[in-house]
Amino acid sequence: MCSHVKPVATNTKFIILMHPKEFKKTKNGTGRLTHLSLPNSEIYIDVDFTDHTAINALINDPSNLCYVLYPGKKSVNLNTQKIDTDGKQLVIFIIDSTWPCSVKILRLSHNLQQLPKLSFTHSKTSQFQIKEQPADFCLSTIESTLTILELLNMQGVESIQPESLEHFLDPFLSMVDHQLKCISTGDEDTIRFRTYGSTDKG
Repeated sequence: MCSHVKPVATNTKFIILMHPKEFKKTKNGTGRLTHLSLPNSEIYIDVDFTDHTAINALINDPSNLCYVLYPGKKSVNLNTQKIDTDGKQLVIFIIDSTWPCSVKILRLSHNLQQLPKLSFTHSKTSQFQIKEQPADFCLSTIESTLTILELLNMQGVESIQPESLEHFLDPFLSMVDHQLKCISTGDEDTIRFRTYGSTDKG
């Protein structure tokens, strides 16, 4: 999949919080592909990030404006609300996990609970054909990140060339295509490494 990764430079810093189960299942999950595609990103693995030194440093830095991608009644909807960074570094925390595990991460991580939530609405259908999503609006981590980038581009927070975003999902689509071919040919050794991915929130 790495040959399909085309790194995209962003003003926004993305912090991918991966549940240990995702890390143990696969090495080419959508969270990892997202990280590889964004030079201005970091990835951390845990369930409770309350006392995580690097994350707390980001949250406590007054030059950062931090959000966690998660739906909620009071979340900032990027489709209708513009983010005013006021010269600060925009930092978006993305939980890379299944829905039940995402709930647990947010419940245990008291520092993340205190952050304002970010969300979006969309009419997209996930292209994660090898994984059944729990609901029609669920997207994988990399698909959700692309949607965020598109909306931030529209707001002027980002200035990413459209062609870069057009190819952002290439490693993900390549991975899905590879897995589908393995399933159709019955390659059990490869199928057992199939990606279960994560569900991000719109």
